[in-house]
Amino acid sequence: MTNNEQAFSAEWLGRTLTIKTGKLAKQADAAITVQYGDTVVMATVVESKYERDGIDYFPLMVDFEERLYAAGIIKGSRWIKREGRPTDDAILAGRMIDRTVRPLFDDSSRKDVQVILTILSVDQENDHDIVSLIAASAALSISGVKWNGPIGGVRVGRIDNQFVFNPTYEQREKSDLDLIVAGTSKKTIMIEAGANEVKEEDMFKGIVAGQEEIQKAIELIEKVKLSLLPKTQELEEKNKLQSSDEIEADEAKQKIADQANKWLNKNVNKYLFDKTYWTKKERKASVQAIKENLDKYLFEQKVGRDKREWAVKKIVEKAVEAKVTEGILDEKKRVDGRKFDEIRELTAEIGILPRNHGAGLFSRGETQIMSIVTLGAPGLEQLLEGLEGAGKKRFMHHYNFPPYSVGETGFMRGPGRREIGHGALVEKALTPVLPSKEEFPYTTRVVSETLGSNGSSSMGSTCASSLALMDAGAPIKKAVAGIAMGLASNDDMSKWEVLTDIQDLEDGKGGMDFKIAGTKDGLTAIQLDTKTDGITKEIIEKTLTQGRVALNQILDTMNKAIDKPRPDLSKYAPRIISFNISPEKIREVIGPGGKVINAIIDAHDISIDIEDDGLVMICGMVKENCEKAAEWIKNIVREFEAGEIFTGKV
Repeated sequence: MTNNEQAFSAEWLGRTLTIKTGKLAKQADAAITVQYGDTVVMATVVESKYERDGIDYFPLMVDFEERLYAAGIIKGSRWIKREGRPTDDAILAGRMIDRTVRPLFDDSSRKDVQVILTILSVDQENDHDIVSLIAASAALSISGVKWNGPIGGVRVGRIDNQFVFNPTYEQREKSDLDLIVAGTSKKTIMIEAGANEVKEEDMFKGIVAGQEEIQKAIELIEKVKLSLLPKTQELEEKNKLQSSDEIEADEAKQKIADQANKWLNKNVNKYLFDKTYWTKKERKASVQAIKENLDKYLFEQKVGRDKREWAVKKIVEKAVEAKVTEGILDEKKRVDGRKFDEIRELTAEIGILPRNHGAGLFSRGETQIMSIVTLGAPGLEQLLEGLEGAGKKRFMHHYNFPPYSVGETGFMRGPGRREIGHGALVEKALTPVLPSKEEFPYTTRVVSETLGSNGSSSMGSTCASSLALMDAGAPIKKAVAGIAMGLASNDDMSKWEVLTDIQDLEDGKGGMDFKIAGTKDGLTAIQLDTKTDGITKEIIEKTLTQGRVALNQILDTMNKAIDKPRPDLSKYAPRIISFNISPEKIREVIGPGGKVINAIIDAHDISIDIEDDGLVMICGMVKENCEKAAEWIKNIVREFEAGEIFTGKV
């Protein structure tokens, strides 16, 4: 097989960015490798030749495949050496790339498109998620798939109030900001950030600076695309080809769509705005009435059953979204009657369960979240294994989304990508206010149960989890709240409005889901998804400013329920005593084969964890037993002085 490899390089933020194509995975529609430092990622794109029947969404799959060989690692399990299900980090990276590239596709397409990112090499310096984002963009740009890219992405850190772009792992440890910005050359499509109470104006500056720094990567991808233009055009033309039957079917559908839209344009407003629809159930009933009356109208126009079903399924949702947007932009009206900056009714409660270590209940309109805290011994930390090596995690947030929360039935399975993503976002929002291990050595798990969902259950989970941690007596520094901001805009963005606390019908085409979390003093997490081809910096600035007002209002409500952590832990929570010993004395406490430490554990029904630096943590349900075990250990490591007198049996 001939080797027609082509390579394109550019200096970008102090390192060489290289894109290669033509050598690997030649049966894919597109395959490229991107190298940045010694981190290498391969991206492949394949589009199905036929449309999939029976679906009402664009079937895009983004799979992020971490390979342990990329870091020279063999899996630690004695029994399983092959990579298993994706790690949470891999799932989050895949979601991040999906959220960036999806808005630039034609969402009416029903052809499967699969993007696979395979991590081939990591240098433990340049993070592979940004390299993968650029690889996905480059592969899509030369694939012939109908996609309005390219896009670029960059990570932004901040050290000593100075922005650092694509920081190394070492630099990220010193940074108070971990921000990823992705978008086209002119607009921002995706934002993901964790921050240590960064002010809104500083976050905005970081986003704008990041948007400027992605230009070099986009220019290189454009160079690749231009060089391969004949091949790319050939693929695009091939994908455009339709049979005469397909053309005839499209013409028939367009005729029915014209009939349906004529009726919808005349009638939809009276179902949406003739009265104020306060609840999701009322709005769903109103939309259902639109569908039933459209079906009746098309039946009177002699349209067959299958075609009527197609029109009701495909056209009504878009027409309703368009009218909701028109109502906001032209009439300054939301379907539930709220002002653009108005939050729905807020409630906050704590101590709602009898034996749990801590619990919080938070409601915003019809979104209701119950979060429960469980405290455990330090040895219950989660062990992590990935391309960055082994690690531990002592704070975990898990998010559940049962079908009853939206009034539906469904299978109860393990967490999917959405649940993992929402759980991680809340974890990111809360981490900056957590106490140090020395101050609070407990392993802490928070579970958020979505009891009702209509507008950002993840931000509701942030609020409920903050309440629950305070109820548990965990000494978090401050309360953390979250809110989802939305957008109504026309096609060319000449008219737009930012909406506080979006819900159901407000999350349509021309909109965004901009989640903001933080304390009274700054932001701890933000996340942007959009259903547009990107948003401008003016929209971002307005959203952050308007979002701060909403956060303060929510924090006021939460503080009425509890404004600082309880002084004492629940009587059902374990007790921990911690103290330091000389690292040289650790072996004496453990004893030969663990004989000494196991004797202490068995005698007092406690657990003992000892860090390499000599930090001893004793955990048990009975405080007196912990104290006795601590005294035993202190006597073992005690330095005796000449002249001391002891009492003992001989």
